[in-house]
Amino acid sequence: MGMEMRLEARMSQRLVMTPMLQQAIKLLPMTRLQLVQAIRSEIEENPLLEELAEAEPEENQEEDETDLAPSTEQAPGERSAEDAPGFEEQTSLGEEKEQDSREDIDWDAYVQEELYEGSTGEGYENKPSLENTLRQKDGLEDHLLWQLNMAALTEEERRLGEIIIGNLNNDGYLATDFENLCNEAGVTADEMEDGLALVQSFDPHGVASRDLRECLLLQVYANGFKGMLVEDLVKDHISNLEERNFPKLAKLLDVDIEDIVDAVMTIREFDPKPGLLFNEEDTHYISPDIFVVKVDGEYQVYLNDDDVPRLRINPVYHAILKNKKEDQKQTREYIDNKFRSALWMIKSIEQRRQTMLKVGRSLCKFQRGFLDNGLQYLKPLVLKDVADDIKMHESTISRVTTNKYIHTPQGLFELKYFFHSSVGSYLGNDMSSVRVKEMVKNLVKEEDPTKPLTDDQLVKLLQAKDVKIARRTVTKYRKELQIPSTPKRRKLYL
Repeated sequence: MGMEMRLEARMSQRLVMTPMLQQAIKLLPMTRLQLVQAIRSEIEENPLLEELAEAEPEENQEEDETDLAPSTEQAPGERSAEDAPGFEEQTSLGEEKEQDSREDIDWDAYVQEELYEGSTGEGYENKPSLENTLRQKDGLEDHLLWQLNMAALTEEERRLGEIIIGNLNNDGYLATDFENLCNEAGVTADEMEDGLALVQSFDPHGVASRDLRECLLLQVYANGFKGMLVEDLVKDHISNLEERNFPKLAKLLDVDIEDIVDAVMTIREFDPKPGLLFNEEDTHYISPDIFVVKVDGEYQVYLNDDDVPRLRINPVYHAILKNKKEDQKQTREYIDNKFRSALWMIKSIEQRRQTMLKVGRSLCKFQRGFLDNGLQYLKPLVLKDVADDIKMHESTISRVTTNKYIHTPQGLFELKYFFHSSVGSYLGNDMSSVRVKEMVKNLVKEEDPTKPLTDDQLVKLLQAKDVKIARRTVTKYRKELQIPSTPKRRKLYL
């Protein structure tokens, strides 16, 4: 069979994501901190991008160079898409090449004009963050190793102690099988028990335990309750403690039920996870991305751009791009590529801002009752509702609402909080599932603790409030709210 090579021309249609579109999609789900880091990184890599100074004399701005800048008559966060700097609808690659020709570009506007108006962001100062200047808190491993170095009498004790400490989890428990631990250390079970007893004598009490029973027993002995009712309960009846079957315990131990209750109250003061004291997570403060403010009876949406750098094209390269000399052709090509990259970055940031504004305004329109009156007026909402309202795809709404927070007159919420399913109503008005969960929570809070409400009773009470709901749905909501079952709630009260 013969083989030959030939050229063949074909025409076909296919969807191609331009670099600008890829960059815009990448920026949408970013948090504000991630966006700032991405902008800083781009500024370092692209010499044409320049951060606008904090104060820029307005007299240096010419009146006829405002085609690419937002109007000064509009408030921050209220610019339309048509007024956005360099913002335009998606264009084909051929149209971009035609529009980006050197003769058609208003260079003075790019060089001198601010691309973001109304931002309150301050100039960037390269200083370490506060967290990097503070001394970090010692972890559980550091705390135990310090005690081991003070208590170990021999090198073998120190070696076994380090192996044990290295196998503890964040809760302070031994995270590996005891037999495997012996094989790892190459010692007998008795020798490992001695090493384990040494580590278990360290602070916090109960550390290096193999299970909850051992953890509580160590705290019983450390607090001087050995030989008392507390020890008997933990040592031999911990399963009954979990079931809260106090009458059965009183009968088994031949004591009054009041003594059982007193002993249980003592056990409650013990720490079932002693290691968490040294593994506390840092407090994370949330800064909203969108602010909603009521002005003259209407809700206005503003973006939080405090830390986002304002960008412009570096004026140093203005003359280089306008220079037509042949000997600088290679330099001009390099700068031309960087210019395109800088322009894409600026457009993508502005597109992200405009999309967030549209989503924020749409949420305010759908949830006006919630903004005015609170949670009981929260309406069911899905991504498609907002997507249809602002004429965008659902995937775009999903990306722009990821890890974003909005500050409203009702408090600070994640944008995803407003998207939830609906629950039917006998009058035909669907209710938000979040609102129904709050109703379940309030009904349980107001119930008689001696006769807790069953799920069937909750269904009837909700039906009286015009909620059309099944018992399995109530059970699901109760579990999501971490509300115990009826028997467990009754035992908790007793």
